[in-house]
Amino acid sequence: MANTETAGDTARPWQSYNTVYTNAKAGMEGVDKEKVQRVVYEMSKGSQCEAHRRRLSHYQKVADRRLLELEAMRDLSRVWIHVDMDAFYAAVETLSDPSLQGKPMAVGGMSMISTANYEARRFGVRAAMPGFIARKLCPELIFVPIDFKKYTYYSDLARKVFQKYDPKFLAASLDEAYLDITEVCKEKCSTGEEIAKELRDGVYEETGLTCSAGVAPNRLLAKVCSDINKPNGQFILPSNRMAVMTFISSLPVRKIGGIGKVTEHILRDALGINTCEEILQKSSYICALFSHSTADFFLSVGLAIGRTDTPEVRVRKSISNERTFSATGDEAFLYHKLAEIAEMLSTDLQKEGLCGRTLTLKLKTASFEVHTRAVTSQKYICSTEDILKHAAKLLKAELPVSIRLIGLRVSQFDEEKKKEKLDESTSNAGAEKMNSNDIKTEDNVQNGVSPILRAGYSFPGQSDGSNMDRVISVTSTPTHDDFASPSFSRKELLLWMEDYKCSICGIEMPPDFVEERQEHFDFHLAEKLQKEESGIDSRTSMLRQRNVHKDQDSSRRKHKKPKSSPKESKHIPIDVFFVKSNQNF
Repeated sequence: MANTETAGDTARPWQSYNTVYTNAKAGMEGVDKEKVQRVVYEMSKGSQCEAHRRRLSHYQKVADRRLLELEAMRDLSRVWIHVDMDAFYAAVETLSDPSLQGKPMAVGGMSMISTANYEARRFGVRAAMPGFIARKLCPELIFVPIDFKKYTYYSDLARKVFQKYDPKFLAASLDEAYLDITEVCKEKCSTGEEIAKELRDGVYEETGLTCSAGVAPNRLLAKVCSDINKPNGQFILPSNRMAVMTFISSLPVRKIGGIGKVTEHILRDALGINTCEEILQKSSYICALFSHSTADFFLSVGLAIGRTDTPEVRVRKSISNERTFSATGDEAFLYHKLAEIAEMLSTDLQKEGLCGRTLTLKLKTASFEVHTRAVTSQKYICSTEDILKHAAKLLKAELPVSIRLIGLRVSQFDEEKKKEKLDESTSNAGAEKMNSNDIKTEDNVQNGVSPILRAGYSFPGQSDGSNMDRVISVTSTPTHDDFASPSFSRKELLLWMEDYKCSICGIEMPPDFVEERQEHFDFHLAEKLQKEESGIDSRTSMLRQRNVHKDQDSSRRKHKKPKSSPKESKHIPIDVFFVKSNQNF
């Protein structure tokens, strides 16, 4: 019977054609519906509407096929737990000073806060909020200065407990980690709920701090679950498909790690997608509008399929350090603060046994604009003196200006030393330790400032005549809390299209991959510098010859306005459209 219907549909394609035909109108009773559909179908051949219908039908088949492939990859055999310390910085400060107990308190200052305790959050105070706004919301708010040594100490204590359950646990930041407790559950004949309770009790006994946990079949779901019963609670998602699909169906897309405000806006306003279940309902549009890897990510979210493998040990590609302070134009203070950051960065580099060639200076002005300057040296540097020498010259080019944040980052490391570090990391089991300069708070805030920034970059080819190959002049644009789109302006753009895809190489990185995005930019920056350095001599001679010809012909030439390409003037790629439309928010 099914074969007969299929054969009939093939012979009479208009039967499945979606027309606006209806016999509900008065006077249309008895009209031959099949005849009307056949005529509309024949007359619509070759039209834009028909082409659109065919494309959408094609992408629906692509989506259905990909959903089947992803479903076949579902793994419900693992048990993952995501542990998140409760208001970590604030809890540590309260533990150090019991008089703060029960009082609204924030870690940071009037310029910016890194986190707030739950008493302050009731007033709307949160991480990455300027302190003067927080004080307006909560006049009784107590500010406590940041103490990274203290936070690192308590983080190490908590990680000792994590290591007992999973020696290869993945540390996402100082205050959160992912653990694969599958084997522990088998060895102890315990459930994920029992192990989670045991682990949380162990953290409290070791540190005096509480934490929340989420247990699920994969890391994506475990992170969502850990936020449900905060603070000092846990949520267990059973490892069966029905429970998982029921859980994910009504979940807002914003709850998923990697989907920020910009992506949420695209899904909600452009496609009408608010929940994870609606992603599956609009799967044809997802496959039509987004790249293959991004579409896979969204479809995986709709199916509640996340990573279950243990990540491999990676050697870092950059080390950074930045500090926030009250906005000031005092040059003596700024140079003093720059020297402190250079010393801390040098200490971190020497601790890791690394030296780099590319030094990046980041400045945030009093108006929250970000200026970035980068330089690559002829030799690898790691000492405080070398870092400060180059950084001071970059800072001098920016003054006078009122600044509220200074950051330094070293990248493009010595390959031999990186290989040694990789071998050393591979031989040593356990989680990778995070330095205080790469601290990630609950809202991706580093030292009270969101590390996901937007900045524009241009390459005019300036040189300061010192022992530096090239100096990169950088234009500035306002920052965005949730969408990273660093860009090489004018000739070459580096945009995180769709909030995930690099426009230069096409690599996909979710917004919460903060350090990876910084490393990826450093890679393109170093690549750009090397290309310019290798071709500078040949280009110089060619430019001289061109200038001679231009001078000779300038009087005879008339300026003609270049004609725009018909293709460019009529349509733009959907990815670029979303990026451009987002800049108006």
